[in-house]
Amino acid sequence: MNSPNAWLQFALYVGALLLVTKPLGLYLVQVLDARGRTWLDRIVGPVERLTYRLCGIDPAREQGWLGYAGSLLAFSLVGLVFTYFILRYQDRLPLNRQGLPGLTPHLAFNTAASFTTNTNWQSYSGEATMSYFSQMVALTIHNFTSAAVGIGVAAALVRGLARQSAQTLGNFWVDVVRVSYYLLAPVCAVFALVLVSQGMIQNFRPYTVAKTYEPYVIQVPKTGPDGQPVLAADGKTPVQVDQAVDTQTIVQGPMASQVAIKMLGTNGGGYANANAAHPFENPTPLSNFLQMLAIFAIPSALTYYLGRVVGNQRHGWAVWGAMFVLFVAGTLVCWRAEAGGNPIHQRLGVAAAEGNLEGKEVRFGVFNSALFATITTDASCGAVNSMHDSFTPLGGLVPLFNIETGEVIFGGVGAGLYGMLIFVVLAVFIAGLMVGRTPEYLGKKIEAYDVKLVMLVLMVLAATILGGTAWAAVSGWGLAGLNNAGPHGFSEILYAYSSAVGNNGSAFGGLTANAADGDPHWDTTLALAMLIGRFLMIIPILALAGSLAGKRLVPASAGTFRTEGLTFVVLLVGTVLLVGALTFLPALAVGPVVEHYLMGAGTLF
Repeated sequence: MNSPNAWLQFALYVGALLLVTKPLGLYLVQVLDARGRTWLDRIVGPVERLTYRLCGIDPAREQGWLGYAGSLLAFSLVGLVFTYFILRYQDRLPLNRQGLPGLTPHLAFNTAASFTTNTNWQSYSGEATMSYFSQMVALTIHNFTSAAVGIGVAAALVRGLARQSAQTLGNFWVDVVRVSYYLLAPVCAVFALVLVSQGMIQNFRPYTVAKTYEPYVIQVPKTGPDGQPVLAADGKTPVQVDQAVDTQTIVQGPMASQVAIKMLGTNGGGYANANAAHPFENPTPLSNFLQMLAIFAIPSALTYYLGRVVGNQRHGWAVWGAMFVLFVAGTLVCWRAEAGGNPIHQRLGVAAAEGNLEGKEVRFGVFNSALFATITTDASCGAVNSMHDSFTPLGGLVPLFNIETGEVIFGGVGAGLYGMLIFVVLAVFIAGLMVGRTPEYLGKKIEAYDVKLVMLVLMVLAATILGGTAWAAVSGWGLAGLNNAGPHGFSEILYAYSSAVGNNGSAFGGLTANAADGDPHWDTTLALAMLIGRFLMIIPILALAGSLAGKRLVPASAGTFRTEGLTFVVLLVGTVLLVGALTFLPALAVGPVVEHYLMGAGTLF
């Protein structure tokens, strides 16, 4: 951590994030106001109005929370089914230059649920599984729509805070259309061109087969005349035979267009299996910096949007400050752990000057890997430029804990803000209990019904993560997917369900979810966890928005808890850490924490 270059990069990142927060936040105010005007109105306005006419949408008609939630669920269900059938039958659809087969039912369900919920968990290798048509139509479209849905829900909650004695929260269809047309599509078009300028590919060519500089030999299972593996005398172990390799297949395809929205929309699904560690998906240090900035850009700007809409800009910055404190703390802990390296390697005489480089792209090094890992799990992005499975135990604990906070440290587009506002309501409730008066937030009394909805959101997160982890940890199918034993294997399971429920999508790479024997348990349970983590949290959040919208404002008094000062920031940070620590500390203790101490004693897994 003594690298001046790394500290300079960190300062540049924070400075760039601050620079985009206010202007993008002001633009979000224009986009999310159905009557707002933007500089794109002349170009996009006619397309927007045509969309409303073709779809039978009345942009002037607003919805209550039940109508908003019903529209959201119907839209998401149609998208999930649409994607499922494209993936199942991609072998019969166009733009399949590699002749790839359709996906199995459980993998298609897992992937459809994953992209519908903005999770983008990938139980497959993109370049070896998905056709160009599947990548563009089934997956990339979801990258836009799932991001727009998240921003729409955040806007509905903020409207609930800003309005009084109101029955409506906006129009779901208008929010999705305007966010997609005025924000995501134009920004991604420019961003994709910038990425292409850095060397990222964007084409429809078939994969390139190139001769390797030097042939090499690998071992593969021997197959019999029936195409099945030949087993050794024990009847279990496959017989291995040598196979010469003198060619390499180089992936091609429409990559830049998918990478732009996967970062800006905090989706994270990689075009290639190596994700942002692949030289085509992340060619240069500048592309790496811009992709990290894109992950936080909209979540950061939404805090400014919050302050502007509720008429209290200092409150918006206070929420931003709480997120920033948690982000910096996580970055420093992860960076320190990875820079310290593995003590077992050091005792063997391996140089520790560069820290832990296992699973990291040498182009980016330890600091950029730790920073990327922290950012992508603070947000519900899931893109990776290093393998979290290869981090030190404490380095891997940071991204795991980031997800388990509900990914509210800037968080996903929309999801980060509405998740953090859940903690804001809880923090205000705690403050009210401390002084013995009815809690108030932005002039609205927080009552028993509101607190019950907040606790329901937090219970869904905890129960699904811990319940899924417990089931897999004692089941044959759960243990069969592990590459590591002991506490590290447990961390792989805990990370998988945390990532699924938190709609993150990253993974400890040692876990094999799409089993070679066709066992559907991992794919199916993770898909259900993604759906629960998305929709069983959004519904009570929209109910909370409806409750807040119907309340009248209460004049501030001497006993009103201020929500824009340092005291509020400290209370909010403490609430996030306290809830996370109390809920997940026992599981973390038997996973990465005990692994850290065992590593110090000379044991690896």
